[in-house]
Amino acid sequence: MSTTGQSFPLAPMSGLIWIVTAVLMAIPVAFIAAAMAGGRVLIFPAACVVAIYLWVWLRFRPTRFVVHADRLEIRWPLKFRSIPRADIAEVRLVDKQVLRRETGWGIRVGAGGLWGGFGWLWTERRGIVQMYISRTDRFVWIERVSDRPWLITPADPAAFVRALCSASLRARP
Repeated sequence: MSTTGQSFPLAPMSGLIWIVTAVLMAIPVAFIAAAMAGGRVLIFPAACVVAIYLWVWLRFRPTRFVVHADRLEIRWPLKFRSIPRADIAEVRLVDKQVLRRETGWGIRVGAGGLWGGFGWLWTERRGIVQMYISRTDRFVWIERVSDRPWLITPADPAAFVRALCSASLRARP
């Protein structure tokens, strides 16, 4: 794929997500320390926790969103996804209150707490929403034509929305 396009990294973690991540990072440290102190039975659980954390970092947590005239690319360290611009019906900023009002309550399905929330968000009013967030505010809602909506948190969300709206105008014949 072409590397041209306007690139937006995943937003830095908000304070709450940073705290949850710091607490969760203590788990493998504690397992490893206990294993090294003689609790050999904890070596396998420590390895499992480290493997899960690596899996989340490499396959669940996107690193960037790249806006092209004809598509939106989502990049992870070990995977790649492209959404054709023609399949994006709407893109807009939403805050917590608007999100709650439009979706109702939700349940996360996937990775959550460790560096953000990634995977699916099952919502009361909208069903399943594809979710890749690292903040608890300043969300971008992407309404799809033929698939479920996306909720993401790129760095500089307002510039991301402008870029994706501008790309839409350039992509039209």
